[in-house]
Amino acid sequence: MRRIFVLLFVLGLGAVGVAPSVAVGNVARGPGGAAYDVQLTSDATGRTWTGRERIAFTNTSGMPMAEVYLRLWGNGWDGCAQPVKVSNFSGGVPAGLSVNCTALKVKLPAALAAGKRTSIAFDLTMTAPERPDRFGRSGGYSFFGNALPVLAVRDAAGWHLEPDVGIGESYYALAADFVVRLDHPAAVQVPATGLTSTVRRGKQVSSVSIAKQVRDFAWAAGPFRQSVVTSPGGIKVRTWWTGAVTAGAVTDARTKGVAAIDDFGKRFGKYPYGEVDLVLNDQWGSFSGMEYPGFVLLIAPRAEEGPVVHELAHQWWYGIVGNNEYADPWLDEAFAVYSTDLHTGDTAEGCWPGTLDVSITNNMGYWKRYGAGWSRYVYTYGACMLHDLERVLGSPAMATMLRAYTKSHWYGVSTVADFKAAAQAATRTDLTAFWDAHSIN
Repeated sequence: MRRIFVLLFVLGLGAVGVAPSVAVGNVARGPGGAAYDVQLTSDATGRTWTGRERIAFTNTSGMPMAEVYLRLWGNGWDGCAQPVKVSNFSGGVPAGLSVNCTALKVKLPAALAAGKRTSIAFDLTMTAPERPDRFGRSGGYSFFGNALPVLAVRDAAGWHLEPDVGIGESYYALAADFVVRLDHPAAVQVPATGLTSTVRRGKQVSSVSIAKQVRDFAWAAGPFRQSVVTSPGGIKVRTWWTGAVTAGAVTDARTKGVAAIDDFGKRFGKYPYGEVDLVLNDQWGSFSGMEYPGFVLLIAPRAEEGPVVHELAHQWWYGIVGNNEYADPWLDEAFAVYSTDLHTGDTAEGCWPGTLDVSITNNMGYWKRYGAGWSRYVYTYGACMLHDLERVLGSPAMATMLRAYTKSHWYGVSTVADFKAAAQAATRTDLTAFWDAHSIN
């Protein structure tokens, strides 16, 4: 761990700034200003990783904080079989798992006063389950999406410990800084969130990834092939692929990725992380693409339409402009679909189906109960609503509003009320009837 602390100092990240807190009611979101310091070592295949994680944070909530919660999202499908295990805590005492073993309460030695900073640390073991999923193993490749423990969020509603309902995403995290060292065999390639440097010592490699102001950290491990190009806008697009992926699929993903990352940067604000990794696999069990900061999982091969552009749109919608994905899933998914339409020139004329039987703004618990067809509302109808809003505001005003909305929530968290207020500020037309007609509550 000391070597990572030295690296932090050398790179000027030793004193991590606390991001501005955002008030919700009388309680601001927290804990904030988090700095994750992780050192893990893999087995021979990259499937199992063991080591230690340290999280420093500030109580930005404005009220004393007697505990924090860790979200162990990697346990969401396996429950208390616990492919993600934590132990040997310092700086706090674990006080029991809940929410299908995805939430762990950690009691602090004393209540942390508002504005004060502390840290917790723990040993960590993660083994990718045998399934082709974002946290899983597919052939000789392992994937660690939503596997690294992260802090839960507390606001005026209390601690957000919503469950993973098995469809879509239910994640909610504040932007934080990560320094992650992954020690692994040289035969194992490790694409990861952030900017990565490597040091080889014989048959072993230390890969150190640094990512500032991101909501999560993901990586993969295996005998990947890779290529790298730099977009005209100066963003490095690194493509990784498994042995079964065709050269045509790699070229298609890379070409679309380069175009999309620059286009969205012009529309919403330049991509701030310098590099994005596209990780292509030939099979997934339950999805075709999944977004993480600077790192996306993609299905390949794929014909004309694929998930590349949609997943890169998520770098802005949930990545840069955050939201509670359990409470407001449409705030990132509908925006990603709409952004894809903007990129491809699809104006979606006539796509709004008319009066809906349910609200687009329902949460993931509701959509789980709703069953098949839920994604039409969250993805498609939400995007249709945004197209209709563009027709009300006019395309130039809509574009200006989205740039301003993105800027005002950069690295922050948005809500339904925030977006409605931003849209209303862009027009003299009262949008109340528009929201009602488009099932935005």
